[in-house]
Amino acid sequence: MDVYEYGDPSANALLIQPVDDHDLALLERETAAIREGTSAGFRLLAVRVGSWNADLSPWDAPPVFGKEGFGHGAAETLREVEELCRDAPGERFIGGYSLAGLFALWAAHQTDLFSGVAAASPSVWFPGFTEFMRTHPIRTGAVYLSLGDREDRTRNPVMATVKNRILEARDRIEEQGADCALEWNRGNHFMDPDLRTARAFAWLLDRRRT
Repeated sequence: MDVYEYGDPSANALLIQPVDDHDLALLERETAAIREGTSAGFRLLAVRVGSWNADLSPWDAPPVFGKEGFGHGAAETLREVEELCRDAPGERFIGGYSLAGLFALWAAHQTDLFSGVAAASPSVWFPGFTEFMRTHPIRTGAVYLSLGDREDRTRNPVMATVKNRILEARDRIEEQGADCALEWNRGNHFMDPDLRTARAFAWLLDRRRT
């Protein structure tokens, strides 16, 4: 697991974000956007995963697009993340974009280590995930969700459920008493992932100070 650090190393708010090579190329802009969105200090650790579909998936699932299916490496990835941030001072927040956003949501059902979740355009269409949320309590007090307003406009029947699924996820989180924001962004899934993720983290950091 390769780890890249951004922000203020001495800050008392630690942001954890699983990334791939595409995300890494955008992290400088994302960090700048977080700073523009909040005056709170933060330290961001970007954790590069080796296999996106395997390392961030909570359980096996067949291919939804293309030929590559999904593995069950989320538990091992979470163990490594926990070791990475367990001794960090202050509060810890986990977040990410797309499947990394789904991983962050899933992680918050496994541990109370994180004070908040930044799930930007999370892959809540993932087979069985909203059913999982109905039977497992979330263990964090704040969740930011977002989705592009064109993300459900796809011929893929699984991914076309994403709007309904994120509404279900919001309802489930609020039923459990957590503070949950749901923001609708313009565009499809591939529009401004770094800026959407930055808004998610900035919301959590600002909420932390209120």
